[in-house]
Amino acid sequence: MKQTQTIRAQDPKKIEKELGEFLNKKFGGNVRIISPTAQPQKSSVNGSVPNKGKKELVDFTIKPAELIAYLDQYVVRQAQAKSVLATKICTHFNRIRHQETREDKGSKITGNIKSNILMLGPTGIGKTYLIKLIARKIGVPFVKADATKFSETGYVGGDVEDLIRDLVKEAEDDIELAECGIVYLDEIDKIAASPDVIGAQVSRSGVQRALLKPMEETEVDLKVPHDPVSMMQELERFQRTGKRVVRRVNTANILFILSGAFTGLTDLVRQRLTRQTIGFNSRLSSTDDDTSLLKQTRAEDLVKFGFESEFIGRVPVRCILETLSETDLYTILKMPNNPVILNKRLDFAAYGIDIVFDDDALTVLAHRAFKENTGARGLVSVVEDALLPFEEKLPSCRISRLVVTKQVINDPLGTLKDLLSDTPAYDWESLHKKASETQIQYITQYIQENADTLVATHGLNLSAARCEMAARYFHAHVLEIDDAVSRITTHYDTIKEIERESSRNMGLDIIFEEDAIDFLMLQILDHGASADDILSKLHNAFYDGLNLIKEKTGKHRFFITKTDLQDSEAYLNQLIRKEIK
Repeated sequence: MKQTQTIRAQDPKKIEKELGEFLNKKFGGNVRIISPTAQPQKSSVNGSVPNKGKKELVDFTIKPAELIAYLDQYVVRQAQAKSVLATKICTHFNRIRHQETREDKGSKITGNIKSNILMLGPTGIGKTYLIKLIARKIGVPFVKADATKFSETGYVGGDVEDLIRDLVKEAEDDIELAECGIVYLDEIDKIAASPDVIGAQVSRSGVQRALLKPMEETEVDLKVPHDPVSMMQELERFQRTGKRVVRRVNTANILFILSGAFTGLTDLVRQRLTRQTIGFNSRLSSTDDDTSLLKQTRAEDLVKFGFESEFIGRVPVRCILETLSETDLYTILKMPNNPVILNKRLDFAAYGIDIVFDDDALTVLAHRAFKENTGARGLVSVVEDALLPFEEKLPSCRISRLVVTKQVINDPLGTLKDLLSDTPAYDWESLHKKASETQIQYITQYIQENADTLVATHGLNLSAARCEMAARYFHAHVLEIDDAVSRITTHYDTIKEIERESSRNMGLDIIFEEDAIDFLMLQILDHGASADDILSKLHNAFYDGLNLIKEKTGKHRFFITKTDLQDSEAYLNQLIRKEIK
């Protein structure tokens, strides 16, 4: 938790003079101190720095199964990786919540063990994407960096303690929240010590040693030693509060997640397995792929790879990601939330062009990406290569719709020429309409299959009609499924507010049946109707008749269906005959 230490106040003029002499010596006359006019605040008793908009420390109730269901909407395959990550991360933060809410929260277990995670898998399979999704879902400060940019403390290069300071920035200066953040270090395999180098390796084994304490538990001073900006900020804080404050971050609850491709590690695993089992009941098959070998990785293999045993000991959880097949790449492109297609839709939407992909095109793109042998990252390259001519030419033309078919991928220049001709050989408008309807049907089915997760998030009963509404909204706008359902939920809330407003304005309790709510939501989605528009039409269509029934019978609550909205006169006539008789 936040450590605050108050030091005996010194003469600010003396501090300013000493700092000025240091800056003059270090930078010559290029850096000067401009003293703030603010006077010390005598009201500050404990020397702590005011924190505006401080967030709550822990409000975490997510269970592993819930997090896995969320990841399933974005990530193809990787069942074991999703299970390990979701389970250990949820347990880590639920432990923090439990510790903070228990009566004896001041007591701690001697020898706190953190579930720091090591992710192993080939490049381009979505390791960083997985962690970003998790950080967004759980809502804690998140910092990502490449391990290669750091060096051992005291040498040229980044300081690993800067990661903790960056967490505080991400937490908007809330130290307590930063102390429950996530630090993600990619390309960790690049800091493995090289056996061919003799002497200190400050950017490799030196970084490993520098990470040892933060990965376990230490205090990181937010003031950077010998940093003029940090020193000037401290001076300004002293002049504002009248006290010097040492602000530190405790790393006991900061979760470290490390990842890398670990090229060459499988050879070490294979050598060990061959040496251990040669000639007697060998468990090593010649057909074992890299994923199978990585799953058999031991600490001794990682030490031989170039990591110090103390470093490996601080990463007790290992998570293996699987290589993606061509079918997996197609499934990624097919997923509604995949960023490859969404970003390309956004590129064309910036020019007012609605782009849609048919299944044959996605199959060809997945095949090309698989041959790139760079995992999911190859999808971006092949999509860009295929559509670059259209992205260049179409914004200057009258074209407002583009359907990406197999022909568009295989013959982009010929297709572009046909699109721009006065008498095209293909009916591109019909092809676009057909592909759009196919996509809407697929998205509707997808929402229905994931209804439980979406209902738990938004609290809206997703009927078949609402699933299709969300699918059509998704198709018409560039956004994720979750945001499309959120928009539908907002319209549902608008209709329920109209019910309450009708009671206030007309003195009548009008209750819309579910089909009537869906009908009114469509008026908002398809025709841009506002709440005032709907209220006005309700008043004109129903007020006189319902008010008459209320005066004659005293009844004031009325249930209205979609059919009643479409033919208010028939509804009122039938109701008047029934109620007044």
